Amino acid sequence: MMLALKTSGNGKLELVEESIPVLGMGQVLIQPVAVGICATDLEITHGTIDPAYVNYPITIGHEWSGVVVECGEGVKRINIGDRVVVQGIIPCEKCRECKGGHTNRCEVYDEYGFTRNGAASSAVCAQEHLVHVLTAKTSDESGALVEPAAVVTTGLLKANPSDNARILVIGDGTIGLLSAKLARAWKPSKVDLVGLRPEQGPLVAQADVDTFFLTSDVNDEKYDLVIEASGSKSGFEMSMTKMIRGGTLLVLGLIGHQETIPLAVDDLVNGDFTMYGSFGYTSKAWAKTVELLNSGELDLTFLVTHKFPLTQWELGVDALLNAPAPRGKVLLLP
Repeated sequence: MMLALKTSGNGKLELVEESIPVLGMGQVLIQPVAVGICATDLEITHGTIDPAYVNYPITIGHEWSGVVVECGEGVKRINIGDRVVVQGIIPCEKCRECKGGHTNRCEVYDEYGFTRNGAASSAVCAQEHLVHVLTAKTSDESGALVEPAAVVTTGLLKANPSDNARILVIGDGTIGLLSAKLARAWKPSKVDLVGLRPEQGPLVAQADVDTFFLTSDVNDEKYDLVIEASGSKSGFEMSMTKMIRGGTLLVLGLIGHQETIPLAVDDLVNGDFTMYGSFGYTSKAWAKTVELLNSGELDLTFLVTHKFPLTQWELGVDALLNAPAPRGKVLLLP
């Protein structure tokens, strides 16, 4: 038997015992080592997430790293003892979207922690082709951040900022900090960030931000690319005022299922803006993110500010909601 942190979307999480998954052909069994929790996990718990993207009851945990403890028949590339991450969105590889490389838009949506049990547990079963080995240059903590980092990478690959672009990130949470850090791979001339919490300053500095503005202190400067990562209506409204003519807006933040925001269409047209929404991550972006970590070019350990044993998950949720800043990623350790 094993432990699993489950919800039925009724606002409650419960640590329960259930059977260890049985390996099938080409599968490996992984013991999670570090599991990130985020606002999306709380949406799943409270049943406020779009119901098209979750099957209840569900074990949460879509941001994680682990170690392989068993290999099933037919496994060739992965070995027991490998430190790994698992691509969470599971593409069918047969539909039009998958064949076009848009695996994040697979017509048969399936994802760990959403439609199949996640990693806030003692064991996870995964197909070998979804498993990526971590090198010694990548810590378990950084590995647990591959998932949100791949979300950002997918958006940046879509927006494709030019060399020397001026980039503004709106939001000082995990996605905002990751956006600033990962944007450096595109060689911008500057990366600024707007946030609400001055206490986030130490984390913002480690994200290689040039200037950290509080929302009350934002100036009139405009940018080639604006990344909305706050998941707030006010953040989106600000983003529409911060682009140069011909600028690009990349929206990564979710404001809530069925929530709406007024849009000044004339400003969109007259500004000659390009707007991108970006959902999840592609297999290409996942592999690129792992490559950046394994090469030593990217280290995300600085973002982890709180860690708790899985058996103390209540403390983790409380830290996610209430811990004083600087607050980055909260990890559960199964």
